[in-house]
Amino acid sequence: MVVVLIIAILIAIAIPTFLGARTRAQDRAAQSSLRNALTAAKTSFTDTSDYSGATAANLQTIEPSLTFVNTASTGFKVVSVPTPAAAQATWWAEVLSKSGTCFGIEDKSGVGGGTFYAGGASAAPAAGCTAPAAAADPNWLGTAW
Repeated sequence: MVVVLIIAILIAIAIPTFLGARTRAQDRAAQSSLRNALTAAKTSFTDTSDYSGATAANLQTIEPSLTFVNTASTGFKVVSVPTPAAAQATWWAEVLSKSGTCFGIEDKSGVGGGTFYAGGASAAPAAGCTAPAAAADPNWLGTAW
């Protein structure tokens, strides 16, 4: 009886720990996809000195391990990107983690530039995990994963 009680206590401790680690791993996979998508967008940026060439089709050619869409992200390998405007200096994308959390990344070139993150415990990206329209810069300043 004591052995069964000890096993039950160990299981009660192990299961929540395992589920927490699983959620963190799922979120990290989504964040990794966003960082890979940003690398693809920056590759496109080097060709034109702006993000006008960072369309879903072009990014798909640069980074074939991800799927780029102009609609909502449906998984950690499906990256939602806006259709870029001409001479666009800002690029952003969103991806849905398997845990159900939406994460976003934004890169600004020029004055006040840098890479900014949204999602998780920070400010949430757009509803539905869809990258905002090209004219609607999300301004995810000051957030972090």
